[in-house]
Amino acid sequence: MKTVAFYTLGCKVNIYESNALMNDFKNHGYEIVSNDIPADVYIINTCSVTNMADSKSKKMIRHAKKLNPNAIICVMGCFSQTNPDAKKMDEIDILLGNGNKSKAVELVTDALENHQKTIDILNIRQTFDYENLEAVEFDHTRAFVKIEDGCSNFCSYCIIPYARGPVRCKDKDLVISELKKIAAMGYKEVVLAGIHTGHYSCGENYKLSNLLKDIIKNVPELERIRLSSIEINEIDDDIINLMSSTSIIADHMHLPLQSGSDKILKLMNRRYDKAFFKEKIEKIREVRPNISITTDVMVGFPYEEDEDFMECVDFIKEINFSELHVFPYSMRKGTKAYDMPQVKDSVKKERTHKLLELSKELKKSYYEKFIGKKISVLVETIKDEKTMIGHTTNYLHVIMPLDSTKIGKDVEVTLETTDGEYFYAKLNN
Repeated sequence: MKTVAFYTLGCKVNIYESNALMNDFKNHGYEIVSNDIPADVYIINTCSVTNMADSKSKKMIRHAKKLNPNAIICVMGCFSQTNPDAKKMDEIDILLGNGNKSKAVELVTDALENHQKTIDILNIRQTFDYENLEAVEFDHTRAFVKIEDGCSNFCSYCIIPYARGPVRCKDKDLVISELKKIAAMGYKEVVLAGIHTGHYSCGENYKLSNLLKDIIKNVPELERIRLSSIEINEIDDDIINLMSSTSIIADHMHLPLQSGSDKILKLMNRRYDKAFFKEKIEKIREVRPNISITTDVMVGFPYEEDEDFMECVDFIKEINFSELHVFPYSMRKGTKAYDMPQVKDSVKKERTHKLLELSKELKKSYYEKFIGKKISVLVETIKDEKTMIGHTTNYLHVIMPLDSTKIGKDVEVTLETTDGEYFYAKLNN
């Protein structure tokens, strides 16, 4: 039996695609093995969102070849799609972009026999059909379902529209079918993922809120639906009304802000301003007062002056996020921001540090509201010989006394203490 190992870099969409391909390889008689040992085949699903992501992708490719110089190295994803240098890397046997990933098993099986190099990079900007992959096995109690691919927003700093192509969506019937299989296997929580999840559509007048309603109606076994990162201007009244009427939609949303300065938002080509962002947050909190709202913030974008940064800090405090994901701006060749005047790296580093410290304060403040509260936890896995771990609807990570009969189930606990990362709780009988 041939062995195959996977390296997955980047977003939830890549995680989903790798899981789908693992299932595909298993069904074709391959054994999935750890990626830190010699294998016959290595599948490397790459990321290219930053220069560092490119470097990590190259590092993984070279590392895999060192583990087994005779292995077939199959590289796919955003790094392959956007970097012509990938075609020159001698370590790579099969090079795919963000199309034809479903052909990976066929191409690998053929490469094991004839050892010929294959390069299959689609013109992603002219790729309008959704490539269906299906993953129904995951590591824990939370499953991922990819419902959308591509982005047409063209933020001035972002390479992803060039790497992923235009928006295209999975047929709603295929989404429901996949979710039914996932639920039948015992998964209680699902994350709906996409490059631009909020742009989901399936025919005229059928959008994300319609899909959510159909999932709730047709897959009643699911106890929690979690949305991956979604843009603030894609949270319409229909989604907010749905959040008001059902608790199945998780009490956590990741809504990228990127900047709290209207000047910088305009330069970024973001499609909202601070007033719009704040108004939408207020509407969400009207129906979900305890919701956890996390965000992405980019520091050191071109033209960002000290006053712009401080405006951003003040707005973050005003919104009162529960946690920040902070990124220094990274130049990406081919984007509009690449040719703009750049902020010094030392300034980016200083501003990043300030926001990371602010994030710790915001998270601590949010966590402290729940000490002593009774709350439902979906138990995920055994942590050690005495404890198990799970997460709440608002994505608090909770450590509890071990009861192996509760794995994969919802339990009620009382949150007793927190160290800022985890809550420690007692089980309520």
